[in-house]
Amino acid sequence: MEPGGGRKEKPRPKEPIARLEKAKQKSAQQELKQRQRAEIYALNRVMTELEQQQFDAFCKQMQASGE
Repeated sequence: MEPGGGRKEKPRPKEPIARLEKAKQKSAQQELKQRQRAEIYALNRVMTELEQQQFDAFCKQMQASGE
């Protein structure tokens, strides 16, 4: 065999790092989606409660003006 001849195998240290980085990004994206979903549900609950309070106040006002 000749030194420097033939097939050279280069180690690929960047590939596992890139894979790890991609996994971290995917995990961070999933956490972001979960947090946003939780925030949306919380906001929806608050808005539903507010809508119900305003509707109750409206009903009371309509009853008072109708009597």
